[in-house]
Amino acid sequence: MKLIPEIREDVRQKSIARARARKILLPTFAQQKDPTLAPDAIKVRLKDVGLWDLDPANLFRITWKNEPIEHGGGFGAGNWIEFPPALTGVDATIVGIVGRWFPTGAHKVGAAYGCLVPRLVSGAFDPATQKAVWPSTGNYCRGGAYDCALLACPAVAILPEGMSRERFEWLQEIGTDEIIATPGTESNVKEIYDKCWELREERGDSIVVFNQFEEFGNAIWHYQMTGSIIEEIFQGHYAPGRRLSAYVSATGSAGTIAAGDYLRTRHPEIRVVASEALQCPTLLRFGFGEHRIEGIGDKHIPWIHNVRNTNFVAAVDDEQTMQLMRLFSEDEGHACLRREGIDDEMLQSLTEIGISGICNLVASIKAARYYDMNARDVIFTPITDSMELYASRLREMKETHGTYSAHLADQHYGRYLQGTTADNVRELTHADQKALHNFKYFTWVEQQGRTTDELRQLWDPDFWQAVFSQDVVDEWDRLIDAFNNDGDN
Repeated sequence: MKLIPEIREDVRQKSIARARARKILLPTFAQQKDPTLAPDAIKVRLKDVGLWDLDPANLFRITWKNEPIEHGGGFGAGNWIEFPPALTGVDATIVGIVGRWFPTGAHKVGAAYGCLVPRLVSGAFDPATQKAVWPSTGNYCRGGAYDCALLACPAVAILPEGMSRERFEWLQEIGTDEIIATPGTESNVKEIYDKCWELREERGDSIVVFNQFEEFGNAIWHYQMTGSIIEEIFQGHYAPGRRLSAYVSATGSAGTIAAGDYLRTRHPEIRVVASEALQCPTLLRFGFGEHRIEGIGDKHIPWIHNVRNTNFVAAVDDEQTMQLMRLFSEDEGHACLRREGIDDEMLQSLTEIGISGICNLVASIKAARYYDMNARDVIFTPITDSMELYASRLREMKETHGTYSAHLADQHYGRYLQGTTADNVRELTHADQKALHNFKYFTWVEQQGRTTDELRQLWDPDFWQAVFSQDVVDEWDRLIDAFNNDGDN
């Protein structure tokens, strides 16, 4: 399979000149996986650059391995949280890889890079004449807009009007060309798609839509980067006498869950677990609905989801997620957890867990209970972003429910952590996987212009082996190197 059908040399040369004039250097995928390979000049420059600054050098901070500081950081081995049994109530070790230390505070900036840059370096996207359109329920459009800001590419961000105010305010602050709010909230994905079709009809070739739900660059980036960092952490800190038993991820756009495809090549018996909101149980029971767990997508199966590699579905009540947000963030919640044996270092780490990360933690506990996991078992899950992006949601909870009390904190600890059970889950048989795969038809063939032959192709394991082949990113890296070096004196 060839993801870049042709090289448009005329557009490519214009983009090279544009980047050279702005002193923009693109990191390769190999450098994002191992940032020690970054040029020494970039490493020196980053010592004076803040993590969220609009400086093209921050392209090299699109990696899981940033030093966890706000300004001037270098690179390390990654950032993760090991959740103790006193918190989870299970013997299995649950480890969350932390997305807070990406620019923008979420790993979606990497997924967006994986979609945009292969088109930029091949000439398939022309920033001089086209705008990049980023449809999303939140962090992906933020990541795409940020990447565009660093690359001097015009951007259009599309997200539901009901998402947190922080998202809209930040997009304005960085100078996003257009910000379009569509009807609804987290689960209103179709309305986003409808807006994209409207823009295509109105503007034609003057836009390029980077739809994360169908962009294979999204899944490839996570396969390479998220999958490999989990394997490195497991081998370096947990492997002796242990087993990597599960990988838990919200399906969302199905980019992050693609790390499970990578991990299965190293751990064939791993269970790949998809988490979703109980209020919108698409994978659990082909359902629909509204919910409050921002960042996990809904009501359809993304085109780039290799459903054949998903073993288990865990649906999480959004009330559980929102009350745990308070337990993890407020003083009385910390006092409760401290009484239960949680140390101050862990309490501080809890601020690094955003709403979708809490959902993934609960789904990990459900999987551990369902599969009777013990102290030998290790579960990894992504913590996409932190509470830094959800201050308005915490204020809303306080306004709606009042002051958070010790009594409530004790109740929530008992009910929503220690009392979490393996309810609202589904272990997928081959027939279940096939049914979920076929469910893509109604979104992608009937609504989004895909063909039945393309849909059948997605069921073939050889298709995914070709998509995730190392040859794909090696080709992209060759194009990136050429883009960086062409025209040098």
